[in-house]
Amino acid sequence: MKITIAQLNPIVGDIDGNYAKALAAWEQASQEGSDLIVLPELFLTGYPPKDLLEFPWFIERVEEAVTKLIRQSVKYPTTAILLGAPLSSGLSAGKGLHNAALLIYRGEILQRQAKSLLPTYDVFDEDRYFDGAEEVKVVPFKGEKLGISVCEDAWNDASFWPQKRFYDRDPIEELVTQGATILLNISASPFTMGKEEIRYQIIRNHAGKHGVPMIYVNQVGGNDELVFDGRSMAIDHQGRPLTVCPSFREHHETIDTTSLGTEGFFTAEEPVSTVYEALVLGIRDYLSKCGFKKAVLGLSGGIDSAVTYCLAATALGTENILGISMPSPYSSLGSVEDSRILAENLQAPFRVIPISDIYHSYLFTLAKQFGQTKPDLTEENLQARIRGNVLMAFSNKYGYLLLSTGNKSELATGYCTLYGDMSGGLSVLADVPKTLVYQLADYINRDREIIPQAIIDKAPSAELRPNQKDQDTLPPYPVLDKILYYYIEEGLSAAQIVQQGFEPETVQWVIGTVNRNEYKRRQAAPGLKVTSKAFGIGRRMPMAAKY
Repeated sequence: MKITIAQLNPIVGDIDGNYAKALAAWEQASQEGSDLIVLPELFLTGYPPKDLLEFPWFIERVEEAVTKLIRQSVKYPTTAILLGAPLSSGLSAGKGLHNAALLIYRGEILQRQAKSLLPTYDVFDEDRYFDGAEEVKVVPFKGEKLGISVCEDAWNDASFWPQKRFYDRDPIEELVTQGATILLNISASPFTMGKEEIRYQIIRNHAGKHGVPMIYVNQVGGNDELVFDGRSMAIDHQGRPLTVCPSFREHHETIDTTSLGTEGFFTAEEPVSTVYEALVLGIRDYLSKCGFKKAVLGLSGGIDSAVTYCLAATALGTENILGISMPSPYSSLGSVEDSRILAENLQAPFRVIPISDIYHSYLFTLAKQFGQTKPDLTEENLQARIRGNVLMAFSNKYGYLLLSTGNKSELATGYCTLYGDMSGGLSVLADVPKTLVYQLADYINRDREIIPQAIIDKAPSAELRPNQKDQDTLPPYPVLDKILYYYIEEGLSAAQIVQQGFEPETVQWVIGTVNRNEYKRRQAAPGLKVTSKAFGIGRRMPMAAKY
């Protein structure tokens, strides 16, 4: 059977636009002589549609689009389409919706397979909206028996997860037991570092174990905090890849399930390069899908803003990202000059707007109120908030999206200023630890020096007081990031982290600052997710709490 993989980038909520994209792909597949074209999970709505699913009018519009697809199917008498859509479950109890895979052919729905396993962990909240399928069924099609599943349905293989399973059933095994001769999984699986290899091993394990070819079609594109990397694939009945699609871009490819795959076809990409591509795609899609064309950010002369500047320049084009240096009385001359060289290397717009006069005006205005108190964090934060106001003024005046440049290490420990450097519409590095920021800088400079070496070599500093260094307040970043990894991503206790070889006082300080600063993170701009546990929708912690 000839099957077309349509790895596409939908816009959440844009049912008409997604319908048109599906139709165009269907037309192309038909012209290529394909028997079946497969699109991602919930493609008509884009994933994740979140609480749009709770509006009856929204589901009615989905149903209208499905009806139009059924009518259009008569134009493609030799090519069926399989895609995802939320549809009424018809059940008298429950949520009332199914996350469904629809097989449409010659004027009818041949199969409507609801998703069986509904993930409710990390960024997933499907049990909030959907009812799970009570059963799965194979469907005869062109001499084959298709076993159709949706995303999570493929992630509960007991032989792959012998120690940890979230569910008590395996829909893939059930389909094979019913005689499935081709397995099809439509998916919307977000990117995290290293996940592409896990996905590949899961799909090839199903195919090889059951002796049945398997087609996996994943969404691509950025939707809010989530970035979908694609990497759709077709695996032969021996568990060997027929094709593995490119990451982070749309792709249309037709394969023949009777062909044999080739070992070595799949090669995992370098982790830092995948993070780079994910962030670039996340920036590009967030701006374009929100209606922005240009962005602005503050250039401090530090590595975080430099890396963000480079990522945005790649995502948007160098002419569409404005960098602004805003030196205060404590800024070094090198910070401004390094930023200028960076902008020249990128050939991107750059401005210098000193804030010393504004800062001194604040101090004068507040002098009577502050009396004889000594300068402290208050005066430091004034500078950050002045910079935030200047950047927001450009955003308002010219319609730029302000990019926040803080990294995960700073956000974790609260080493950032509310309404200052946290200002922005998108936090690009919010899930990127400081040590990974340095790796990104090296990756950006892999062919030529774009980020000046002086920026990479200088000790990190907020430059809000004389001779300030990050390590005056924070543990060394290699130590800090490892503790944060164990606490945030692995969920270890303080005692368990100490057993990994860290000083108890350091561990307690880090955990304490993470817990105390939840209120700050709740007010942060949305951040692009690249690790297994990001701040935001996938980590819901209390603010007014003691633990």
